[in-house]
Formats: sequence, C-alpha cells, structure tokens
Amino acid sequence: MQKMTRVVLAVLAVAGTTAAMAQSSVTLYGRVNTTVERQKDGDVTKTGLFNNSSRFGVKGTEDLGGGLKAGFQLESGFASDTGAGTGWPGLPNTGTGINFGRQSEVNLSGGFGMVRLGNFTPESYYATADYVGMHNHDTGSSSDALYQDPVWFNGLGTKNKVGYRSPSFGGLTVDAAVNLHEKAAGTNNKNGYDLAANYNVGALALGAGYSQVDDDKQLGLRALYTVGQFTVGGYYQRNDETLLGTRNNFRLAGMYALGASEFHLNVGRANSWSNRNDSAATQYTVGYNYNLSKRTKVYGYYTRVNNDAGASYSVSAPGTDFSSFAVGVRHNF
Repeated sequence: MQKMTRVVLAVLAVAGTTAAMAQSSVTLYGRVNTTVERQKDGDVTKTGLFNNSSRFGVKGTEDLGGGLKAGFQLESGFASDTGAGTGWPGLPNTGTGINFGRQSEVNLSGGFGMVRLGNFTPESYYATADYVGMHNHDTGSSSDALYQDPVWFNGLGTKNKVGYRSPSFGGLTVDAAVNLHEKAAGTNNKNGYDLAANYNVGALALGAGYSQVDDDKQLGLRALYTVGQFTVGGYYQRNDETLLGTRNNFRLAGMYALGASEFHLNVGRANSWSNRNDSAATQYTVGYNYNLSKRTKVYGYYTRVNNDAGASYSVSAPGTDFSSFAVGVRHNF
C-alpha cells in the first residue's frame, strides 16, 4: 500500500510539474544574414562581407489564468561578418556591443488587447515600409533608403515607450504608443507619438501609420495584394518637418514566386523637400531568392540609389549615387 501511495504521489508530482510548465514558455530565436558585396559610393568602390541586420533574442509568456498573460521580449543585434555586437546601427540610443537596444519589452495581454512597456520599434514602420520590403526583409544595403520617421530621426529612437495593441476586430488591429522623452529640467523636448493600423482580409492587406515628435510628423499608407503566384504592393509617405519642410515618398514592390524561387522588383521615389532644393532621389532593387527550406535561403540582388544634387541618401556626399551587387545567405532560427 505504501508503495502504491508513493507511485500515486510521484505521478501527481509529475502531472503538477507538467501543468506548471504548460503555463509558461521561453523561446530563443534569431536571424543570421550575411552578404558578399561590391558597393560603390560615388567614385569609391569596395568589396567586402556585410552584415544584414543579424540578431538574436529571447521571448516568453506566462499564463496567469483567466485569459491574462504576461510576456517579455529581449533582442540584440550583432554583426554576422565580425561577431561584434551592434545594438541597432543607424538608430540613436541603441548602444554598441551585445545589448538589448533592438528590443526590451514586458507586456500584459488578454481579451482587452496588450499593454507594452519598454523599448520596441514604431509599429507605423511595420505597418508601412517594412511590410513591402519582401526580398530581404528591409535589411542591408538594399533596405529602404528613403523612408523617414521623426521618432527615429529626432533622437527618441525606440526607447522609453508605453504602448497598446488592440484585439483583432474582423481582421483590424490598432497600435498606439508614446515615447516618453524623460527630458531634463529646463528643456523643451516633447514626447513622441506613434499610431498604426493593419487590416487583413483574404488576399488583401492594408496598413497605415502616423508618427509625431514636436512639430515633425509623417503619415504612411500601404496596400499589398496576392493573386496566385504574384504579390504586388506599395506605400505612400508624407513628411512634414520643421527644418526640411514637406515631401512625398512612394515605393512599389512586386514578387513572383515559382516553387522555391522568388523574383523581386521594387522602386522607390522621394520627392525634394520643400526647404531643400534638388533633394529628390530614386531607389530601385532587382533581386532573386532561392528558398532551401522554410528557414534558409540564398539570394542575390542589385540595388541603386540615384541622388539629385542636394540629396545624400545612402552616400557620404550630396549629389553622388550608391549601388551594390550582392549575394548572400540568410538563416532564421
């Protein structure tokens, strides 16, 4: 009898442990994305190995019962060509070395939606520019050189945010966030605000995003449609900034999928800022991806940015052009 009691207690203990484990989960994830490229910045040409926003992270959730969940996500960038930590290059206040400058978030979610606290990318970007960056996930030298968000360019970056994400209402979700400037006494810097909406129904995906810091603001609208093996989409962005004035920015993207192969083409055009003459630019990319699996692909592309005399997108001096021919491997885990 005592032996049977011990067996029963052991079974109950294992069952209790299994139930506890089922209530929470932690996942390690990441991306290693590296290219060999021949780049040209004006008259300067270089050939090398380049990182394309490689990253790793840890995320998890705990079921608190009653439909309430707690979650977290920590993400760090690293240079796949050297192994060094990068934070998030090109964005302010993300540091260097191995850190969680890309994302460091804690959240609570339930039937009411999700409340988010910490450091995370503006959802207006994901709803517009990132959504149409299909060929290389808007990374590396072929990433969108023309998109501009005042939350990033005014020094707030992605940090000190309080955000909310709504539940899905018939395919519609809405995100809202405020970047707390945490300004020092006597300064006049204001908080940043970000709004985004995504609506997905069948083959059609629509998005919109709005950001504002002080008097600088942007509005973006995006559409993407899939029919058979073709996916076509694009976005429109309107910027209004104190120093530069106003401008319009467009991008069109298309993909044709044939088995494991993908053929990509995208073209972007940023008109001149109203307060800066000859500041327009055009970017286009032609790419090919071959998916070895759901997680691994090899790819190649040619990208080019043509700058007017007063523009300096992707280059070190105004009026010069940028181009790159690249082949690479991307692995997600």
